[in-house]
Amino acid sequence: MSTVSVIAGVAAPLPFSNLDTDQIMPKQFLRIVDKAGLDRGLLYDLRFDETGAPRTDFVLNQPAYAGASVMVAGPNFGCGSSREHAVWGLQQFGIRAVIAPSFGEIFFFNALNNGLLLVTLPAADVDALLQRVSRPADAGVEIDVLAATVKAADGWTASFPMSARHRDMFAHNQDMVGASLRQLDDIERYEARHWARHPWMRDVAQRVRARLDAAG
Repeated sequence: MSTVSVIAGVAAPLPFSNLDTDQIMPKQFLRIVDKAGLDRGLLYDLRFDETGAPRTDFVLNQPAYAGASVMVAGPNFGCGSSREHAVWGLQQFGIRAVIAPSFGEIFFFNALNNGLLLVTLPAADVDALLQRVSRPADAGVEIDVLAATVKAADGWTASFPMSARHRDMFAHNQDMVGASLRQLDDIERYEARHWARHPWMRDVAQRVRARLDAAG
């Protein structure tokens, strides 16, 4: 099983409070039947002007932050509607982690369940990191998932909380489905015990339908 213990790369500063999911992934990009192409919609109104031309002053359009894999943002990142597309768009764009003082609750669990790492740091630590990554020469960061630490290019380090369950998921590069499948043997043993204790409950719907069909 492959493991991922460190996320390292360029960090883009987005010092905005309450950046909601409607801004992260605007509504016009939700009319899809699969996840493809959501990277184009990521932060669209911030990245592009009314004519569709890139805004040169926006951080993700600046050459120094090309290929950024981490975002450092303000408080309440991902608030608003529950659209999971916001998480998918970030991932398709190449973002592997977001660091902020706080996150919208639904976005937080959407992200964790889809393998997007969210790092919660005190506001003072986020401000300190924003100051650093706002200088392109110091924009590199390293997130050690197992140690639960963030390290800036100049050696500045901060620790963040993370549940053992989600640390294990990220360390093994797994989403919620993958984490559940790792418990498949336990699930099958539980099912066997359940049907042994309650045999009359097995295939109830199928047996009732068969009786109804026979009676009809």
